[in-house]
Amino acid sequence: MAQKAEALAKRDSRSMSELFREAFRTYYAQQARRTLEEIGEYAASRNPGYNEGDVPRLIKEVRQG
Repeated sequence: MAQKAEALAKRDSRSMSELFREAFRTYYAQQARRTLEEIGEYAASRNPGYNEGDVPRLIKEVRQG
C-alpha cells in the first residue's frame, strides 16, 4: 500500500503529506455524509408525514406554545 501511495503521489506531483491530507479530507467528508444520511433516516422514521415544507409551520407552532 505504501508503494502505491508513493506512486500516486509521484504521478500527481504531490508530496506524501499532501496525498494523505487529501485522503483524510475525503475520508472525513464521506463519514460526515454518512452520518448526515443516518440522521436523516432516523428523523424520517421518527416524524412520518412531515416534510421540509412543514418546518416553518412547526416552528411557529412551537414558538407560540
